[in-house]
Amino acid sequence: MTTRPELIGDLGMVASTHWIASAVGMGVLERGGNAADAAVAAGFALQVVEPHLNGPGGDLPILLWDPGADAVRVVCGQGVAPAAATVTAMRGRGLETIPGTGLLAAVVPGAFGAWLALLAGWGTWSLSDVLEPAISLAEKGNPLVPTAAATINGSADRFRRDWPTSSDLWLVSGRERRAGERLRNPTLAATYRRLVQEAEAAGRDREAQIEAARRAWYSGFVAEAIDGFCGANGGLLSAADLDGWAAGIEDPVRGRYGEVDVHKTGPWGQGPVMLQQLALLEAAGIGDHRPGSAGWIHLITECAKLAFADRDAWYGDPAVADVPLATLLSRAYANERATMITDSASTQLRPGSPDGRTPQLPPYWVERDDHDAGGGEPTLGPPRGDTCHLDVVDADGLMISATPSGGWLQSSPAIPELGFCLGTRAQMFTLAEGQPTTLNPGVRPRTTLSPSLALRDGRPWLAFGTPGGDCQDQWTLHVLLNLLHTDDNLQQAIDRPSFDTAAMIDSFHPHGFRPAHLRLEGRHSADVRRELTERGHRLEVAGDWSLGRVSAVAQEEGWLKAGANSRGDQGYAVGR
Repeated sequence: MTTRPELIGDLGMVASTHWIASAVGMGVLERGGNAADAAVAAGFALQVVEPHLNGPGGDLPILLWDPGADAVRVVCGQGVAPAAATVTAMRGRGLETIPGTGLLAAVVPGAFGAWLALLAGWGTWSLSDVLEPAISLAEKGNPLVPTAAATINGSADRFRRDWPTSSDLWLVSGRERRAGERLRNPTLAATYRRLVQEAEAAGRDREAQIEAARRAWYSGFVAEAIDGFCGANGGLLSAADLDGWAAGIEDPVRGRYGEVDVHKTGPWGQGPVMLQQLALLEAAGIGDHRPGSAGWIHLITECAKLAFADRDAWYGDPAVADVPLATLLSRAYANERATMITDSASTQLRPGSPDGRTPQLPPYWVERDDHDAGGGEPTLGPPRGDTCHLDVVDADGLMISATPSGGWLQSSPAIPELGFCLGTRAQMFTLAEGQPTTLNPGVRPRTTLSPSLALRDGRPWLAFGTPGGDCQDQWTLHVLLNLLHTDDNLQQAIDRPSFDTAAMIDSFHPHGFRPAHLRLEGRHSADVRRELTERGHRLEVAGDWSLGRVSAVAQEEGWLKAGANSRGDQGYAVGR
């Protein structure tokens, strides 16, 4: 039994964290658009229907299989720190860490540039066509999902007290927001309409229109509004910061596991941590354990601790950080590190010493056992913020995995002229000097956003991803392992009981560490829980269907396939 069927067809597949976005993407495919057109239209729709999970002011990494080039490419929509964002500037404000909310944590909003780079480089539709669904959803309204209603209501006191522009945009007078009511954002709709107008003023050429819209955002009216709002409210981001930035097109980082090649972003994201886990699992003999058993969960968790400790010590923007990635991903290094795993749960952060170098961890604090581990990306406290994900594949083999996030409605005050707020990704920097993630102007924060794309026999097989902050490269890894070590179809692999650990430095403010923590969905058996406890894991039992929101599309056996997550009651796959 599965919560829903694995979808099988040959026209196209879309899977995402919200049913409306999936429907928007499939509508594009049905009308002759390709996977890039569908992903961009769905991505802009996600900004409207999941504003508590992503927004126009946020961030976006994309992985794609380019059939024309027979290659995987990365579109980097992770914005950089402002020129005024220095350790000295933050320390001068009396800060020990960068706040998790507010304008001081803003970086250049990269999502818009990344969606446009995908559209320009691989799409066929105009900006007007791909923005039309988002404009309609913002203007006419869409049903407010329960988590968004809870986020707005949980943030209401902060909005009324400190952020009146957010209060004006998101609150209603005299009552709380209700799930299912119509949510409108006419200001955002007007922003998008103006972008379309400026694009079309550039002439009839599609690429020229896209570039005109990009200029309007990064050096035109959007940049001017951001500059004015930040300048008036103590922010550091300026129009000059936006004007000097553009989405990058990069090669992926690749790791091999059995017959599968898994592709991730570079170490400016946490993506390579999945590749390190796979190498460790292969070295430690994961194939000797039954999927779902206590031994299986224990080994995966211990490998995760080692890989994430390396993430915390070594990853950062390779433009400025000397990341020993080749060694971190090497088989010899994995074999060496795997010998550290025992039958008992480790309780320490244990980064390695690649190439004989001495690891240095950024500052962190040890959390109490009863502290909320989260499983998302914190902003104002409960309810926590999080992320979106979408995957698309079309009949010509163009395959896309994208993880938009940031710019949550609860991140920072809304910019009244634009209808959205800025993100807070700078909280992932440290103010400690000499670290790979030390705050520096023009540098990318080491993000948690981590889309995945896997090849089998050199051909695109699987595009997949999830929300979840530090859990992203745990939940997606588990689904991949389910597919490779069982007879599960795509939906069955997603539906299996999940688990995760917070025994790493939380990427988000205030950067806690939970020694030996292991969280399990309640569907795991009492015997499994007992054995894991005996091994020294500090168990937290979560709801039966509460961990992970993985979605995926695949190409295999001559078919296109898709699966989406029933957890969260929003994700759906669509295809035919």
